[in-house]
Amino acid sequence: MTEATPHSRLRSWTYALRTTNPPPGAVEAGRVDAGTRWIVVSRAAVLPMTVVSGLVAALLAVHVPGFDLLLLVLAVAGITLAHVANNLMNDLYDTTSGSDTATYPRALYAPHPVLSGLVTKRTLLVAIVVVNAADLAILVVLAIARGWPVVAFAVAGFVLSVAYTAPPLRLKKRGLGEPDVLVVWGPLMVGGTYFSATGTIGWAVLLASLPYGLLCTTVLMGKHIDKIPFDEPLGIRTLPVLLGERRARATTLGLMVAFYVLVGVAVLLGAMPWAALVVVLAIPRLLKVWPRFRRPPPDEPPPGFPVWPLWYAALAWVHVRQAGALLVLGLAVGAIIPLL
Repeated sequence: MTEATPHSRLRSWTYALRTTNPPPGAVEAGRVDAGTRWIVVSRAAVLPMTVVSGLVAALLAVHVPGFDLLLLVLAVAGITLAHVANNLMNDLYDTTSGSDTATYPRALYAPHPVLSGLVTKRTLLVAIVVVNAADLAILVVLAIARGWPVVAFAVAGFVLSVAYTAPPLRLKKRGLGEPDVLVVWGPLMVGGTYFSATGTIGWAVLLASLPYGLLCTTVLMGKHIDKIPFDEPLGIRTLPVLLGERRARATTLGLMVAFYVLVGVAVLLGAMPWAALVVVLAIPRLLKVWPRFRRPPPDEPPPGFPVWPLWYAALAWVHVRQAGALLVLGLAVGAIIPLL
């Protein structure tokens, strides 16, 4: 076996971060290095969604009296670790309960951590304990600095993350997983990070958290639309299963439009700076995604498409990536202008 070089490892990590997959053939050939392995197992490719929530909070908070950069950095690290822990816990629970199988999408669009042999259940459990312990240490520091509201934000996020798949609530199976994501990636992550950085919070911050929370929800909606043929026979009643594919696709497009509307409302009410309106530059991307969302998925994946059978999730992610980046840009401009 050819020894991996730093350059080949970097290429492998970059590919995994772009696609949630190791390079083609790497698993079968036993050529997955440790870095690539944990990028795939932790689903690090989707962690930018959480980092953007943290950046939204940071840019809203930066000029607020009492702003503390160190506490902000700790809070962003905390929500990112919480996302990693959630990914790991979902995979462990779904494997243990039998929901994840070799023919279920989780094992088709990317190697399943356990089923593919990337890690054992024991290793996954140890990783969960380590990540949650690190997150708890951050929470203790933030709670000492800012008080009990930080604990309330963290506990609410943890409960909703666990309840997403685990009993007794199993929100995903009851059509409540999608609202769960809106609340977690919106008010809880943005609001909790903002409070950690400033020690205060108000209605304007919660309003400003909703547009990006909606964007994140569109990705989950797309993913659950892709999984309707697999979830419905198993009695997993996600919101797209309850709505049906056509209405779920229309609802997802409605959420994408609502993102722009909410940004406009937040600007009009003073919850966001006027520069946030730069998000309109993502509308051409939405217009490219729109007709594909209106049609059934193709029978076969396009050449080189890395996450099949996910189709609508990938389309939503293409829009979220640009719209979210423009939102951060607009908020950054809004934060810089007062300094000039």
